[in-house]
Amino acid sequence: MKTDYSNTKLFVIRLTHTLIWAAMAACVIFILLAGIFGIDNGYVYASIIIILGEGIILFIFKWKCPLTVIAQKYTDNRQDNFDIFLPNLLARHNKAIFTILFIAGLILIILRKALHI
Repeated sequence: MKTDYSNTKLFVIRLTHTLIWAAMAACVIFILLAGIFGIDNGYVYASIIIILGEGIILFIFKWKCPLTVIAQKYTDNRQDNFDIFLPNLLARHNKAIFTILFIAGLILIILRKALHI
């Protein structure tokens, strides 16, 4: 049986995970918008580096967020959103959705640079 302490720890992990997810999602959306609208500044490249860094971390942790690994210690729940405050469907398809958006943004940025538009 999980204790109140476990529930508090899980809440803090879920909140932290959600805030980090929001920042990462904002980076991906910004990269996509930069590709669409031709934004070229340091924030775009910082966002790309942040997302690539996240990809490396996910690769190291076998495609799981380290916060997911930690959250597993505090609950037996294994729904896709047990460790984050997101709808289950979004949590389930999060990596696929944001990977596609990230790659689309990168392709647009590269094309704009190559074509000078």
